[in-house]
Amino acid sequence: MSYTTCEVRWFIPGAIPTSFKTWFEPSQQPEQRTDIYLYAPGNDFVGIKLRSGRLEIKWRISELGRVQFTNSVTGKVEKWRKWMCNDSTKEAFLPIQVENNPTWVSVKKSRYLQSYQILPGAVPELLSDNINLDNIKNLCNVELTLLEIYNKTWWSIALEASGEEANLIDNLHATANYLFTDYQGIELERKDSYAYPCWIDSFI
Repeated sequence: MSYTTCEVRWFIPGAIPTSFKTWFEPSQQPEQRTDIYLYAPGNDFVGIKLRSGRLEIKWRISELGRVQFTNSVTGKVEKWRKWMCNDSTKEAFLPIQVENNPTWVSVKKSRYLQSYQILPGAVPELLSDNINLDNIKNLCNVELTLLEIYNKTWWSIALEASGEEANLIDNLHATANYLFTDYQGIELERKDSYAYPCWIDSFI
């Protein structure tokens, strides 16, 4: 299975500011998991990881440049292609297979996820958890994640648009405009906006 996304992401050291959690349903419990990334020195365009018993490969198709969403929110927008491979035997893609291998890096995640449907001429529609997202043509996920890497705590906020490729950038902008219109939180800067491969490379 594979699909294309248009996304923007920020990484900030420390704990998640309370203001961001108000974007998510109060009853939502974050997903807890550990992803294991293959470290490739100097690489910022390909991500390879083991996640929940599957292999995921994500490569950057294009860099769409610096985008200023508001006076206090500026990020780097990129287009990515994600490919996922599940092992039905559950014998491959196991963390134990790369344990103690310094070229693989474990990242603990506590992630909140919210999905919006984008319809022409309408504000983004928040989707309930029981909706099958495969049936949504134009979608944008909002991820808020607490991260632990090498005993250091960081957090990340990301917008990831998927669906009809011709609409990806418009879907991303529609969701960003909806979320950031009255945003009063900390400044999200271009210097903190990049993808996971770049973030992991900064620790090694």
